[in-house]
Amino acid sequence: MVTAAGDEHGFTVELAETPEAQRQGLMYRDSLAPDRGMLFVYDTPATQSFWMRNTYIPLDIIFVRADGTIARIAENTVPLSETPIGSLEPVTMVLEIAGGRAAELGIAPGDRVRVEGGA
Repeated sequence: MVTAAGDEHGFTVELAETPEAQRQGLMYRDSLAPDRGMLFVYDTPATQSFWMRNTYIPLDIIFVRADGTIARIAENTVPLSETPIGSLEPVTMVLEIAGGRAAELGIAPGDRVRVEGGA
């Protein structure tokens, strides 16, 4: 990830490739290392919606446009909440990282996400 200030931050991510993996996401986990996450990649830009059902840890959910820029960050989502968290616009990727990490690293809407080694 590259911030507006030019800082680069890398994450090692699990890729949610199957519909089942996408439905489960990071449910049932009791921790997430600060440099880890889960990446959801979609073939076609669309509005995406997530919830925190059975997710025990707060997450930052980063919604990424087709051009690689961050559209929205839902910060420190509430564990176990079933309230929908929407992208608010069409996106092609969603990155889930540990809650509070985006603010800690200065990651903000408009910053760029770069995927290496796949996707």
